[in-house]
Amino acid sequence: MSQTAANSGGISSDGLPPVPPVSLKTIPMAGLLVDVYGLDELPASVSRISCLWLHHQRTRNKEHMREIAARCVGAWNDSTGSEKKDRGLIALAYDQRNHGTRLVHDPANGAWREGNKTHAQDMLGGIVGMVGDQTVLLDVVESYLFHASGEEGQQSKVIDHHLALGISLGGHSVWQLMFADPRVRAGVAVIGCPDFMNLITDRARLSKLSTYSADTGAATFLGSKDFPPSLVTAACKTDPKGILFGTTPIPSSSSSSGSSSPSTADEDERQRRQILLERLQGKQFLLCNGAEDKLVPPRCGEAFTRWFKEAADRYKEARILVDERTYAGVGHTFSVGMVKDAVEWVMEVVKNADADIVAQAKNGKSKI
Repeated sequence: MSQTAANSGGISSDGLPPVPPVSLKTIPMAGLLVDVYGLDELPASVSRISCLWLHHQRTRNKEHMREIAARCVGAWNDSTGSEKKDRGLIALAYDQRNHGTRLVHDPANGAWREGNKTHAQDMLGGIVGMVGDQTVLLDVVESYLFHASGEEGQQSKVIDHHLALGISLGGHSVWQLMFADPRVRAGVAVIGCPDFMNLITDRARLSKLSTYSADTGAATFLGSKDFPPSLVTAACKTDPKGILFGTTPIPSSSSSSGSSSPSTADEDERQRRQILLERLQGKQFLLCNGAEDKLVPPRCGEAFTRWFKEAADRYKEARILVDERTYAGVGHTFSVGMVKDAVEWVMEVVKNADADIVAQAKNGKSKI
């Protein structure tokens, strides 16, 4: 069966325990309707809060994140570790641009094959917009949720830790968010891609666009009417691969910088190291890919992810942790195995939140 935006990217729960009951409140924040899971369950004694931000798939809405929100918050609330005494976990979801309560033009959510001639622009604009919206919400969320905290003998509550999980389109936006905001300390990118230009070029090939040539590939497609020059510039400013490599190919592990001279290659690598230190120091990534995914094929992000994992190992002072998992026989879906792994991984991140905050403070990098 072919994979399309309308029939893929969903959450699989066959064989999983029942979804735990978790409170839900929809709260307007900065002009957005935000679903907040787990507020009512926060113990009065808890003073520090971790926020798990959830980014949904293309053609879906914030309600589609209800199950993973409940599983993560429920798992934390059922845990017995000493960390739980002073730390609570809530999950928050809001609609991507042009989705759900924010829908303005439904055809813009389609791909080229579905008749949307501005698919590339709509995709990147939505991803970048989601990251921008997220940054605003990070600024104001505590003031909305805990403005009365500490009054009338209550224990004051502080949001001091943020992580994000996104699926498909949401996986793309989580990748960009991790590079964009130092406050988001960990990210789960489920069937997402860190190389937007390569993903869309591959989609242009599969869609048989006239602007794609098998002989020249991205060299002529990027900058064409289907991926205009200004969009290339935008991708190079916001997408992980574009930030680190621009439109140049990612060098293999056996070469330093393709055709560049040794001195140029060394300078390019020095700049990439600096970007990692400035933007990603101490951050953690869980990357979940379906081996049989045809909508967001793992091959589209393979070169970048390989380099990224090698760089994380090479520049140990950056303390970047990258956990990549590819699931055999899985297509474009948030599979049962992915759900289990994501929940367990989120629990570990929240469990170690205090240690991460201390480490960031020591490095003078904390912006929270």
